[in-house]
Amino acid sequence: MSPQSPTDSIGSKPPNRAGSFRWVICALLLLGTTKNYMDRQILGVLKTTLQHDLGWNEIDYGNLVFAFQAAYAVGMLLVGRLIDKIGTRVGYALAMVFWSVASMGHAIAHSLSDFIVARSALGLGESAVFPASIKSVAEWFPAKERAFATGIFNAGTNLGAIVTPLIIPWITIHWGWRAGFIFTGALGFLWVALWLLLYRKPEEHSRVSPAELAYIQSDPRESATRVKWLSLLSHRQTWAFVAGKFMIDPIWWFYLFWIPDFLQRKHGLNLAQVGLPLVVIYVISDVGSVAGGWFSSALIQHGSTVNAARKVAMLTCALAVVPIVYAYRASGLWTAVFLIGLAAAAHQGFSCNLFTLTSDMFPNRAVASVVGIGGMAGAVGGMLIAKIVGHVLQWTGSYMIPFLIAGVAYLVALGLIQLLSPSLKPATLAQEGGSPAEV
Repeated sequence: MSPQSPTDSIGSKPPNRAGSFRWVICALLLLGTTKNYMDRQILGVLKTTLQHDLGWNEIDYGNLVFAFQAAYAVGMLLVGRLIDKIGTRVGYALAMVFWSVASMGHAIAHSLSDFIVARSALGLGESAVFPASIKSVAEWFPAKERAFATGIFNAGTNLGAIVTPLIIPWITIHWGWRAGFIFTGALGFLWVALWLLLYRKPEEHSRVSPAELAYIQSDPRESATRVKWLSLLSHRQTWAFVAGKFMIDPIWWFYLFWIPDFLQRKHGLNLAQVGLPLVVIYVISDVGSVAGGWFSSALIQHGSTVNAARKVAMLTCALAVVPIVYAYRASGLWTAVFLIGLAAAAHQGFSCNLFTLTSDMFPNRAVASVVGIGGMAGAVGGMLIAKIVGHVLQWTGSYMIPFLIAGVAYLVALGLIQLLSPSLKPATLAQEGGSPAEV
């Protein structure tokens, strides 16, 4: 059977009183992503404190970030395929337990090598969050709502980055930095309890009405044939997603792990003062995450093709990032905060549309695997940015080069996506009897 475009059913509207339990699932994904980013952001918030207490220089810190990214890349190579095999409910729960234990393990670290071990374990476990979340969205939402749902759960990346600088400095001041790692890690076990209580596939869930299930499954049905992982590499659609992730993910890692240090270094903030500017940056970023998903979904609802809607939204976001090249020169704190916040918002809008391309171009049973492959590429890019930023700061003390890279990365990413998949044509998988690549 030849694949059908997600636009085939895009014009339909949800039936009256169809139900809304799918948004409860989206809220669970939002909480999971928030927890995930609390575990990541804590290192950036505590960078100056840990460097002082443990004697790290900039290259040491860059190597620590590199170790996290390397483990994350390895995890991405494996975890997407694993989740496609065992399912999102069990796969996400196991991953959350693993990385929460790893997060708490930082509290017993006393040296750089100890932190590298703990951070590597954290990266390996956290690699599951986006493959599991994107697959959940593909299972629970019709194509017309997926970008918006992705934008909502992806806002957890900002919520985690908002909550962390508000809570962790206070915990550190009162009980020390080790208590901060214990706190963020322990939250994962509360989430797992909610997840196991509430998550099932929609067709297996007692809380989903027949009308809502029909709406969720309103897109053309697809074959249940298993996809060979390596076969995905023969598709230009896969490489379009990979190219986008390789270009933009390192920029988000840069924001997450180095912006607290930039604000402290450039604008003289201490640990207790850095919270408010970071909150403002990530509140602005949250707006971008939801707005980016809403924008392309709204264009589709008003008659645009999926291809046009996704790429117009991504181009808008890519252009909005460009002013960040001036952030390193901003003399005022709040000017710098606004420029970084605008770029972070644009990143999130771009990212949620990029993630949605996987479910636009691939059947549900392959989505987590494709997201895993792309996530691995993004982590490799993150490894490179960790080395670049660490050495640039050690040698020059200036953030000029990292901000310049950030300003142009999204335009390059969109150009590569357009080159590799000009129409976002759904992939015809070999098991379905078609050509293995887009032409």
